[in-house]
Amino acid sequence: MSTIEFNEALIGMENNLHSFAMSFTRNNEDAKDLTQETMLKAITYRTYYAPQTNFKAWVFTIMRNIFINQYRRKVKSGTIFDHSQELYLLNGTSESTNQPIHYMLEKEVSSQINSLGDEYKTPFEMHFQGFKYKEIADSLGIPIGTVKSRIFIARKKLMDLLPDYNYAMN
Repeated sequence: MSTIEFNEALIGMENNLHSFAMSFTRNNEDAKDLTQETMLKAITYRTYYAPQTNFKAWVFTIMRNIFINQYRRKVKSGTIFDHSQELYLLNGTSESTNQPIHYMLEKEVSSQINSLGDEYKTPFEMHFQGFKYKEIADSLGIPIGTVKSRIFIARKKLMDLLPDYNYAMN
């Protein structure tokens, strides 16, 4: 595939890429950014594309990987998306972390996490700290499927225990 054919195929997919990005981000501006970054990365790494393979799948995989990597960076940096009207969960500045409300909220969340029991608490905390499922499984000596299940159950229990912190995903 020549450079011109590659670029034309990529530009022809822009609307499909934007739609796919919207399914990840649910925000038009973020979807535009993700689409643009995907197209840039596809152009940068076009030599890795194998001719006579599914071009659309190759580009969509690039987008999915970019989104996952960005999500992991946000989790590790401790970014919180607050969808409440009062925006009381945001902790972007150091001055907000010194306020008494911050300590009360942290104490409430911590006590509910501690109430989970070690079976669920330990894998959940390790995952929250950024450990990968495989690392958690190896550390605890349990199968990776069990780790995933326990983290899922811990999240569900915390959502039930902390209903004020829930927000609509859609």
